[in-house]
This record gives sequence, C-alpha cells and structure tokens, in this order.
Amino acid sequence: MAEQIDMRSVFIQELASMMDADPRILIVDADLAKAMGTLGLYGGYRERIINVGIAEQNMICVAAGLAAYGYIPVTGTFASFASRRVCDQIAISVAFAKNNVKMFGADPGITAQLNGATHMANEDIGTLRSIPGLVICEPCDAASLRAAMREIIYADAPVYVRLNRKAAPPVYQDNTPFRLDEAVVLREGRDVTLYAGGIEVAEALKAAETLSAEGVRAEVLDVHTIKPLDVDTVVASARKTGAAVTCENHNVVGGLGAAVCQALAAHCPIPLEFIGVQDHAGEASPIDYLIKKYHMTASDIVDAAKKAISRKQIHT
Repeated sequence: MAEQIDMRSVFIQELASMMDADPRILIVDADLAKAMGTLGLYGGYRERIINVGIAEQNMICVAAGLAAYGYIPVTGTFASFASRRVCDQIAISVAFAKNNVKMFGADPGITAQLNGATHMANEDIGTLRSIPGLVICEPCDAASLRAAMREIIYADAPVYVRLNRKAAPPVYQDNTPFRLDEAVVLREGRDVTLYAGGIEVAEALKAAETLSAEGVRAEVLDVHTIKPLDVDTVVASARKTGAAVTCENHNVVGGLGAAVCQALAAHCPIPLEFIGVQDHAGEASPIDYLIKKYHMTASDIVDAAKKAISRKQIHT
C-alpha cells in the first residue's frame, strides 16, 4: 500500500506536470497561494498565475472569462469560500455559461480543524449539488488524487473538487486507474454496503474489518464522485446486500447520503443509515476530537451498519 503522503503536495506536483505540457492551464488565486501550495509554482509559471486578492467571487468570474477563451483555469481556496461564498458565480458564470473551470475547495468538512466554524465547509456539496452541469468529486488519498488530476483537468465540464490538504491514510496503490464516472468497490460483501467518501473511506474500511471479525461481510464503496453519481454501481451493491450506511465528511443533509438515498429510493429501497455531521455547525478543534464528537469513526460506522442490518431483518 502507498505511504501516507500530503495531498496538497500531490495536487501541486500533478498541476505543475500538466502545466509543463499544456499552456492552456492557468491558476487563479484568491490570496491563498501559500495555503493552497500554488505559491511554489510562482517561480516557473508566474505569467500563468493570476492573484485577484481576497475576492473569491471575482476569482470565479475571472476564471470563467478565461475558460470562455479556451483556457483551462484552476481556482483554489478554502472549501467554505470555494462553495457558499461564490455559489451565484459558479451557478451563472461557470455552470450556466458552460465554462470549463476547475475549482478546488481545500479543507472540506472537519479537516478544516482549527480554522474553526466559519471556515468549516460541512455544506459545500449540498450547496453546489443542485447546480446543473457541475461535477463534484472528492479523492480520498494521495494515490487517488494523483490518478484523478488528469481526469479532473480534462473533463468536459466544470468540476468542484474537495481537497484535503493534509496527509491521508492510504487506500489505493500507486498507479491505480481512476474514472470520474465510476465508484470503486474496495471490498466485496453480502450483508451491508458502506458507501463512503473522502476521509470516511479509510474509516469505512476499518469498520468492515471489525464487522468481518463478528461474521458480518460489509461491502465498501469509494463514492468519490458525488455528482454525477454512479447510480449503476450504487444500486447493484444495494441489491446484493439489502442494507447500507453512507459515510461522509459533510452534513448528512444534502451530501453523499442524500445522493445515495435519492438513487436507492428510485431503484432499490433498502434500510439506510447516515454517518456524517448531523446538521450542526463546525467548531475549532483537532480532527481526532471532531471525528469522535460527530460520531464519524469506524466504531460509529459499525454501530450504524448493525442497525441497518437489523432493520433489514425486520422488513423482510
């Protein structure tokens, strides 16, 4: 398995490699080049980096204009600013106008940690998911981010990426193939499905190990792309197991859980439990504290899986 690598470093390495090969790729910053890591690119690509200052709405509009002229602009700021602060600009200047902007929102959900409640985007997926034509994805570790970068940059659509800047527990081997439109079955099972995204993928895998020791076979899916959702894979797993838990680093309202619930309600209604922030604002605390406070640990997933299975038995 790959070593634990800082995801921001991978983001910058892959971006630099693609900028070397493609002069259309530009960076539009909103005065967070140091935090995003793009400051390290100023030496080699200064003429292709635009810093608009602390003006995130302007950042998106400038990027949309560049995209209209055939460039591939990459924007980056904290997820709270990259979603709710610029929602109208994304909806109109990017998505409605079909401008191919790649937007990276750093430190989503509880990974914002000590930046506090105002910077903790527990609602960015929910804010943006209803905008037509916008792709939303969240690679869970360094290897998946590295594999995803080319798909993200060259996708024929605007893309919003939840980017964990920190080192993440390794889930994938290096050079693992990645497709934006395909959820990944990481572990086969028959009793319950764990649909997970972002930092919760590693927690779901740990939960599956615990459940296995108790004789419960959990299927684990990395649903890295929330929109468009890979409905076929999501539904196929639900039909096999008959019970499920969604596990996300986001408010349980409007995020991965809502997307999976919508798909299953239409195609395969089953007992479904939801792991994530239970409609609370965030707070300034270390992630080890927050993941326990909001009941997002592997142990919490185990409990939710058992509850979903018990409901399956009641309803069959």
